[in-house]
Amino acid sequence: MKKIVLGLCALAVGLAAVVWQLNTRDEPDLSAAAPALNATPELLERGAYLARAGNCAACHTTRGGTPYAGGRGIDTPFGMVYSSNLTPDVRTGIGSWSSAEFWRALHNGRSKDGRLLYPAFPYPSYTTVTRADSDALYAYLHSLPATAQPATPHALRWPFNQQAALAVWRALYFTPASFQPESTHSAEWNRGAYLVRGLGHCGACHTARNALGATDDRLDLAGGLIPVQNWYAPSLTSAQEASVHDWPLEDAVRLLQTGQAPQGTVLGPMAEVVQQSTQYLTPQDLTAMATYLKALPQTVVESAHAVPTTPRNVERGAKLYEQHCAQCHGAQGQGVAGAYPPLAGNRAVTMASTANLVHVVRNGGFALATAGNPRPFGMPPFVLVLNDADIAAVLTHIRGTWGNQAAGVTELEVNRLR
Repeated sequence: MKKIVLGLCALAVGLAAVVWQLNTRDEPDLSAAAPALNATPELLERGAYLARAGNCAACHTTRGGTPYAGGRGIDTPFGMVYSSNLTPDVRTGIGSWSSAEFWRALHNGRSKDGRLLYPAFPYPSYTTVTRADSDALYAYLHSLPATAQPATPHALRWPFNQQAALAVWRALYFTPASFQPESTHSAEWNRGAYLVRGLGHCGACHTARNALGATDDRLDLAGGLIPVQNWYAPSLTSAQEASVHDWPLEDAVRLLQTGQAPQGTVLGPMAEVVQQSTQYLTPQDLTAMATYLKALPQTVVESAHAVPTTPRNVERGAKLYEQHCAQCHGAQGQGVAGAYPPLAGNRAVTMASTANLVHVVRNGGFALATAGNPRPFGMPPFVLVLNDADIAAVLTHIRGTWGNQAAGVTELEVNRLR
């Protein structure tokens, strides 16, 4: 028995050593004196631009709060994570951080004091950000007014609130990396890949996650349900969902810049990304991102199975559509060009996941106002008009009429997606 116990102890020590080694891979030497950054106007301008590209303010700013002062709650399946203060306040922000410590946070997911950071901060994507870009971000953040705002403690459930559990997660799912340009592709494609995979962290939403919240590289950008929010970030590799592979390049650029293109309009979380981030990127960077997205390997998404329905339910859906939808979207689902999107042949309507349709019918669909689309049309919420059975009936009608051949929607499905 003593030998068994000693053996188990030795095994535990060995596993702990492996986890430790995996969590300290490729870490910078913080003991080496880093050269002081020359915060030139050009460097600060570049850092501000990169902060826009990474949409940093979206998570690190509370509603109505000081930009970048942190404190915004990010709800996860494991509890609430609160963003940190990125202003140069010495006590509560990053005022005492060196540029090397800031680089380590992006590249290795480790705080100044050595704590492992939770991947709600998307360092699994930011790990590929170059040191030069990290330094520009650091210089810009240090140029902001210092705001004293203490960190809000995370509210994660056990064991997810333990550093040991996070260390095991990182050993399984995180490897520090650097961006390596691919010689078989153009400089424009490589720039797009750097932005999409890194600062843009598109895969954080558009890639499915496992039960422990890790993304699967084999399904990169192939679509995924955003945890807790229950919005579906559609596949960027499937023509049945949100691929721009067959779009003219200028239309893909227009979607990222204005939130609207002849083939579709962004809503929900993606509208926030366009509003706060991509609309401010240069035409060159938007073209690079569109070039990369158009070149993604294409996949076929399996269609959802048909849902049995009754003639009475079919009639109910058609009547609800006539009462509440036809005046904008047309009797034949044809829509109105430049105002209300067509529903006939619309892949946002027919894709397998119905999560976004339920959200839009319940809570409304509001395209964002951008410089390129200053007066967008919107759709009112029907949460006080239609119950779950009504929503299921009208969506089933829309998904199976005018040539649409998608599976119907059940009342249970609508209720589950609340």
